[in-house]
Amino acid sequence: MDVDVPEHDLAPGAPCHPGVPTGDDQAELVRRGQPPARRGAPIQEPGVPAWISRIEAGRGDQALEELGRRRADARCGLSDQIGDRERSGRCGPKAAAPGAANDLRRHGLLVDGGRTRGNEEVRILTAAGLAAAGLDLDRGPEEMGGMPKSAGRSGASHAMTVNETVIALIRPKPDLDLVVGEPAEAVAAAQAAVDAPAGIGTLISYATEVALPVKGTWKNPGLGSARADVVVTARGDGVPLLFIEVDNCTEEAVLIAAKFDKYMRFFRRQEKDTDGKEKPMWRTRWSAPPWEEYERVHPPVLLVFHQAGKRSAKNQMERVADLTRPHWKGHWYEERGYHSYNGCIPIVATTLERLREHGPAGPAFWRYGRDRLEPLRDAIGNPRRDTYLARRRQAAREEERRREEERQARRPTCADCGAKFTDDRWRAVRYTHRRPESHKHLCEDCHSQAVAAEQQAKADEREHQAQLRRQAEEAAAREAAEAEKKNRGLFGRRR
Repeated sequence: MDVDVPEHDLAPGAPCHPGVPTGDDQAELVRRGQPPARRGAPIQEPGVPAWISRIEAGRGDQALEELGRRRADARCGLSDQIGDRERSGRCGPKAAAPGAANDLRRHGLLVDGGRTRGNEEVRILTAAGLAAAGLDLDRGPEEMGGMPKSAGRSGASHAMTVNETVIALIRPKPDLDLVVGEPAEAVAAAQAAVDAPAGIGTLISYATEVALPVKGTWKNPGLGSARADVVVTARGDGVPLLFIEVDNCTEEAVLIAAKFDKYMRFFRRQEKDTDGKEKPMWRTRWSAPPWEEYERVHPPVLLVFHQAGKRSAKNQMERVADLTRPHWKGHWYEERGYHSYNGCIPIVATTLERLREHGPAGPAFWRYGRDRLEPLRDAIGNPRRDTYLARRRQAAREEERRREEERQARRPTCADCGAKFTDDRWRAVRYTHRRPESHKHLCEDCHSQAVAAEQQAKADEREHQAQLRRQAEEAAAREAAEAEKKNRGLFGRRR
C-alpha cells in the first residue's frame, strides 16, 4: 500500500517565556491543549515544570506525589505537555521547584534526565521514587510503569514523543472560561478543540514502560521479554486493550520488527488464573471481551512514527509491514466475505503528525494488510467480520422468532375459557407416561376448578352413601326391635 506519510513532523513546543504572547502564540497554546498565558500572570521559569513550581519549597512529599501522578500517566513531568494542559497555568515561587526536586534527589527518589531539544528540563523518578509515589497515589508498581531509557543521553526525545502520543490520543479539552477576554485566535482555537471529536480514555487509562514477560513474572520478567511503550485500557471508549510502540525514525526497521517476535511469544504464553483454568497470561491482568467462535485474535499494537530522525517515516512503516507479515497476515474467507486473523496480531501504524491532526476518530491509521486509512477503532477491529457475525446473529434471531411463532400457533387453548395453555400445562398434558393427566382439554385454572369439582362431587357421593348406610342400619335396627317385641308378646300369652 502506498500511504502518504509526511516526511516532517512538528516538534514539541517550548515552555513559556517572559513577555506578552501574541494572538498566534495564544492560538498555538490552545491548539496544543495549554491554557493561554494571561497578562500579568506569573511567568514560568524556563526549564522548570509548572506543576513543580506550584509546590511549596521543602514539601518533598507533595512533590513526590505530584511527580508520581505525572509519571504514572506519562513518561516525564513536562509542564507544557501534561500539567499546563489540564491546569490554569498559575505558577508559585520559582524557588519551590528546585527545593522540592533537590529534596527528592537527596533521598534517591529523583534523578536529572537532562534537557530536551527545546531546553526543557527533565526529571525522572527512580525505582524507589516510583514505589514511594505509588504508595501516595494508591497505585501498584505495574500502574506506575518504569524509567524511560536513555532520556538524558537522547535529550528525552523518545519520552517526549510518548507524551505527545498520549496527549494526541486523549485530546484534552480546554476550559473556555480561561480564554475569556483573550485574542480571537485563541478563543477560536479553544472552541475548535472543544467541538472536535473526543479522544480515548483519560490519563489514568495509560500506563508506560510496561513489561511483557515471555518468562518470569510481571515484576521480574525474564530475558527476551518485551516492554511496551504505552498500554491503553479504555473499554468505555471502544478500546479495551491497546499496546503502543513509538519510534522517532531513529531505530532500524529490523529491530522494530523483532519486537513483534517478543510480543507474539508473550501473547501465546499461558498461565493458570485464580479459577484454576489456563488462559493467556495477558488476560490474567487486563480485561478484554471474550473471543467469538473459534478466532483467537491477539490484542492490537499501534506503531507511532515521529519524523525526528533521518529515516523516512513512510519507509519505516512499509519496511516494518513487510518484516512482520507472518504476525499480521490473515486468511480470506470468500464464502463469508472477511479475513480471519486467528492467532494474528493486528498491527496499526500512523505518524504523530497525522495523529495530532485527526485524532483517534479520524482517518489517520493504516492497518497492515489494508489499502486505506481508517479511524483507530475500525483499524484495530475487523468490521467485515463484525458485519458477518451481526448478520448471522440477526438471522438466528429471525429463525428463533419464526420457530416461536410456529410453536405459539400449536399451543392448545382451553375448551372452557379459551385461554392459551401455559408452558407447564402444555408439558403436563403432553408427557403423561408416569401419571395420566385428566381434563387435557382444560387450562391450568379450569383444570384446577374441574378437579376440585370432581373431588367435591366424590365427597358428596361418599356422604350420601354413608347416610344411606346409616338409614339402612337404623331401619334394620327398628325391624329387629319390633320382631323381638312381637316374640315376647306371643310367649307371654302362652304362659
